[in-house]
Amino acid sequence: MQPPRTVFAILGAISFCHLLNDMMQALIPAMYPMLKAGFGLDFGQVGLITLTFQLTASLLQPGIGLYTDHHPKPYSLMTGMGFTLTGLLFLSATRSYPGLLVSAALVGLGSAVFHPESSRVARMASGGQHGLAQSVFQVGGNTGSAVGPLLAAFIVLPRGQSSVAWFSLAALLAILVLWSVGRWYARHRPAGRAAKAEAASVHPTLPPRKVRLALAVLIVLIFSKYIYLTSLTSYYTFYLIHRFGVSVRSSQVHLFVFLAAVAAGTIVGGPVGDRFGRKLVIWCSILGVLPFTLILPHVNLFWTGVLSVVIGLILASAFSAILVYAQELVPGKIGMISGLFFGFAFGIAGIGAAVLGRLADGTSIEFVYRLCAYLPALGLLTAWLPDLETGSRLRRAGQTSESRSVTGPVAGDSPW
Repeated sequence: MQPPRTVFAILGAISFCHLLNDMMQALIPAMYPMLKAGFGLDFGQVGLITLTFQLTASLLQPGIGLYTDHHPKPYSLMTGMGFTLTGLLFLSATRSYPGLLVSAALVGLGSAVFHPESSRVARMASGGQHGLAQSVFQVGGNTGSAVGPLLAAFIVLPRGQSSVAWFSLAALLAILVLWSVGRWYARHRPAGRAAKAEAASVHPTLPPRKVRLALAVLIVLIFSKYIYLTSLTSYYTFYLIHRFGVSVRSSQVHLFVFLAAVAAGTIVGGPVGDRFGRKLVIWCSILGVLPFTLILPHVNLFWTGVLSVVIGLILASAFSAILVYAQELVPGKIGMISGLFFGFAFGIAGIGAAVLGRLADGTSIEFVYRLCAYLPALGLLTAWLPDLETGSRLRRAGQTSESRSVTGPVAGDSPW
């Protein structure tokens, strides 16, 4: 039997669409200073916008993933991007706070459809290099999240809220690419029994009690990672403006630099996890960032920028490792697990944004950063994760990686 091949053309396409998707989603938090001033919002209302987006995405993602585990929908990715397109157009035109919430909900709905199925496509195209595939997929999203604030700073802020409508062209481009990805997906999706047999043959089987404990630990680690990230992505610009007196545009550039570091760090976690094991990556990325988060609230503007880059690089490697580790804990449920972890990440980030916004209103934005600095200490719970030994298995498989990996689809297997 011919060994599986990594289809980099599909990984590149789905990563590119992830870039466009998350770039469009990142416009909303990047516009917060403008929306806060234009609509007369307080920090609590700003946090509620994030909460609306994140909860819409998080509550629906596991259910969508579970449904598509049993009933694959190759062209559902286009549908999800259509919701994002509608949300952006509505955001460009609304003049009320409820309208902002509706826009955020539509963009969140698009995310709920996009992420579980695109994560499944990435795994299908991985050729067995699951960590690498998830990192390639994730780096697209993190790059889009980094570019979004920069585009907002130089396009939306000078030209106003209505200029958001121009970004609908990016959604249309993504729909076109996803149509081609859907065609490849439809041709290569495994039959239900074959998929279950393959999963059972390559993944370890643990007692249900250990699986539940491991999933609980992973969820707590996601909690620590995304609450801290939310404190930066949602309120970093306000922190820089309030503490150091920088301009709105300068604060957006600082946010871009941080998010670019997150994008750069994302690509590391997957391949390292393939070679040395996911658990090691989780240890280093969650707990390893703690010294830097503790120092951040006490330094000047220059070192704030430097430390934010270091934090982004280290912390970003966690999610791909956590997601693939969870997929290996529950074989045969790729959509449900992807939806659960993407959904929980978005949901806890939304709740965190609302809570941190209220906390900032009642205390100060500086207090929020001093408090959140301790969250990575929860990385100590990684000790409770069982060793799945996927690293050693993939190291043995790596001896033949040259023969099974290609830089594009195999002959006669073009996704286009």
